[in-house]
Amino acid sequence: MPKLDIRELYYITHVGNLPSILERGIYSHARIEAEGIPTTRIYDAEIINRRNQITTPDTKSLWSYANLYFQPRNAMMYRVVHEKDPKNLAVVGINKKVLYEEKVFITDGNAAHETTQCYPTSRGLEVLRKQWSIIRNDWWNRDDGSKRKIMAECLIPDQVKPEYIQSIYVSEDSMRDTVQKSTANPNITISSEPDMFFQPNSRTRVGNISLIDGDMFFSNLQTLTISVNLQGIMGKGLASRAKYQFPDVYVAYQDVCRAKRITATKPYLYKRESSLEEELADLGAPLVTPNAVKWFLLFATKRHWKDNSRIDDIEGGLAWVRDNFQKEGIQSLAMPALGCGLGGLDWKVVGPLMCKYLHGIDISVAIYLPRERQIEEQYKTEAHLLLR
Repeated sequence: MPKLDIRELYYITHVGNLPSILERGIYSHARIEAEGIPTTRIYDAEIINRRNQITTPDTKSLWSYANLYFQPRNAMMYRVVHEKDPKNLAVVGINKKVLYEEKVFITDGNAAHETTQCYPTSRGLEVLRKQWSIIRNDWWNRDDGSKRKIMAECLIPDQVKPEYIQSIYVSEDSMRDTVQKSTANPNITISSEPDMFFQPNSRTRVGNISLIDGDMFFSNLQTLTISVNLQGIMGKGLASRAKYQFPDVYVAYQDVCRAKRITATKPYLYKRESSLEEELADLGAPLVTPNAVKWFLLFATKRHWKDNSRIDDIEGGLAWVRDNFQKEGIQSLAMPALGCGLGGLDWKVVGPLMCKYLHGIDISVAIYLPRERQIEEQYKTEAHLLLR
């Protein structure tokens, strides 16, 4: 059974609420209303009102509790960052000793969900141990319950005392510096953690191309590129994640391999129709964002899964993209650094090749840099990538 490596618990809020939180602690919704404390809300009214109708085993409304998450990178955060400007959001880290306050409850998922169960602390921790791998994962979905479970909560009656606050996370360095200046307590760590807010760790622009250090599966572009082989096997890397996260993409991939509709130099575009926002965002009013419906470009970077990538094949596939993106209806495109992971190719060569075919085309393109190794800054410059 997985070990419960609880480092801290997390509260999602607006940065404008931090001065009050640092002074008073984190209040329950009921106490905020009773005392008339000014606050900037980040959740829509439907979500807040739904929680008022749900009670814990001691017959108190969820409004009577401050709710903390075990994993802040969850379906609620996903919703909030698509409705609010991420730079105005903060996550407050709470010392795990808060678990042992009196009358605390732990839920095995989103407390507002009809199937979620609520437990006293000791029993709740045992339940969470069984689903800890889900809570610590990078992905979730509706069908297997992981979307609900990743939002497991710790419910603290009335107030989380300010002495339990030990860290604050924001999405960018400039906001970190702003919060740092206004936080007098030297025991509270202020950190910039873009990934916690589904934001790139870094972004460099080269014309219409963005070079990104981040998770491509949370891109806001329309079409995501999956590096594949021609054998119908998704065993490692991005392909393995796609197989798990989008089973229908895997089925389509196997079909086109059997039908030989994908070749070493001709990618296949799978035009998926379901909304990713419906799958990933917490319940409430419908979340409508640009490019919520994702397409997947299956791009062969290997002929056989055992082989290394061939630079000529990748060039042929890129030429197909350049010549066919308009006809196929591709409006924006996210790509990994083709062949630079398991394919054994060098970014120093692949980067300029990708830019040769993608720079200047009439859509936004994001290239997600290899995560296996650090790319030196000189190989991310316009001079290198455009061979100037």
